[in-house]
Amino acid sequence: MKILVSDQISELGVAKLREKAVVDVCTDLTPDQLVARIPEYDALVVRSSTKVTRQVLEAGVNLKVVGRAGVGVDNIDVEAATQRGIIVINAPEGNTISAAEHTIAMMTALARNIPAASQSMRCHEWKRSKFMGVELFKKTLGLIGLGRIGSEVVKRAKAMGMDILAYDPYISAERAEKLGVTLTTTEEIYRKADFITMHTPLTKATYHMIGEKELAMMKDGVRIINCARGGLIDEAALYAALKSGKVAGAALDVFEQEPVVDNPLCELENVILTPHLGASTEEAQVNVAVQVAEQVINALTGEPLLSAVNVPVIPPETLADVKPFIPLMRVLGSFYTQVFNGQVEAVEILYSGEIADYPVAPLTNSFLIGLLSVILHENINYVNAPVIARQRGIRVREVASRTVENFTNLITVNVKTSEGIRTIAGTLFNKNDVRIVQIGKYRIEVVPSNYMLVTTYIDMPGVIGRFGTTLGNNNINIAGMQVGRQSIGGEAVMVLQVDSPVPEHVLEQLQVGAILTTRFVRLDQL
Repeated sequence: MKILVSDQISELGVAKLREKAVVDVCTDLTPDQLVARIPEYDALVVRSSTKVTRQVLEAGVNLKVVGRAGVGVDNIDVEAATQRGIIVINAPEGNTISAAEHTIAMMTALARNIPAASQSMRCHEWKRSKFMGVELFKKTLGLIGLGRIGSEVVKRAKAMGMDILAYDPYISAERAEKLGVTLTTTEEIYRKADFITMHTPLTKATYHMIGEKELAMMKDGVRIINCARGGLIDEAALYAALKSGKVAGAALDVFEQEPVVDNPLCELENVILTPHLGASTEEAQVNVAVQVAEQVINALTGEPLLSAVNVPVIPPETLADVKPFIPLMRVLGSFYTQVFNGQVEAVEILYSGEIADYPVAPLTNSFLIGLLSVILHENINYVNAPVIARQRGIRVREVASRTVENFTNLITVNVKTSEGIRTIAGTLFNKNDVRIVQIGKYRIEVVPSNYMLVTTYIDMPGVIGRFGTTLGNNNINIAGMQVGRQSIGGEAVMVLQVDSPVPEHVLEQLQVGAILTTRFVRLDQL
């Protein structure tokens, strides 16, 4: 086997590759030179500098795997790789400890004014009283996000004797209990926490999740640490809160605009700033290199993979029969997460009919991919989906039964959450037409589309008409509609397919009168 390493990675990673293969390290190739050389290699290992384009992948006639020594794969054309059957591998956990330790370091430095005190000493000053700090012992730490990094921060904060609150709507109560964490709301964290740390992806929903309103809710003298993503905190609002003394201090490793050139936060003495150093440790760089090297070798030798981005694991002999159900399961998972509330604790999937005779693990993984992709906004794939579910304390159970009524095949998913058990079910018509046939307690037949509105309401005259009028007044066209109910005049569900996204202000306009809930659902899988 021949492997090309085209970016600088740890020598330990290169050594791991050389245990099993011939390795060439060429870190100064131009794009044309890479295209010229790649045909002779079975694997390519990169960091962020090399752009693995469609042209490179098409030239790699012997290429079987691309390994990224790091987390992001935005420099790799994953779609083109998938089309050519090339496995793409990354190292998502290599920097977990480094990022967690950086968070703790920033929190400790903030509590004891270490950077400012050090700078004062460099100016030949001795002003002990100016740098009076606070202990972490018995203080309340509030975490926004309890994934891999957040969980590691918890372990270290508990060792310091801190009381810990956490908000993560997708972590089960059982998992939180094992960590010794009290799950709660963001509002309670804002009211009670002495320190707040951020551990969540940046999405439309989390952009500026801490702004003027949230800062006003916090305890006077709160300290905020963000080593996750720039944009989670409204920097202008934070600046004002720091100037007023509402926020005693902030420690930031990430910013809305990077690199930082002209940021007012740099002017404040009660702010600690670092240039996105969360993963910048020798160990993290070794970890990502060794992890990706091990996975590249596994991919080349047919061993199980732990961090593949694009590997479907369906036995070839059952591919034709099972493959049509994959988009159904991803739709059900994504649809469920966007419609229902509650921390997911367990998932039971009942496969009924002919599908019960086939290996269903790939379909279960497809459901988890849909479910977790909405939650985490990461590269969730057939390999890592069950691992991530277990890490988040989500129990998964499969039940197969040949018995089914009214359908050739029916897949029913019962999800146990902190708010009860919620059900969603689907099937295929004509072998490949996806249908959702149950939402909660309602029987219904829904044709999924890219943009949908799911609404519960009191079944009474005029409700649907007023709903449609509001959408029309906002220039949103309705492409289709299905309704389901259990009794006349009771609660009912309405699903609308629409031709464009529905903005938040329109959702607020819809939430009136007999309308109980309205959720906008976006299905990118279609």
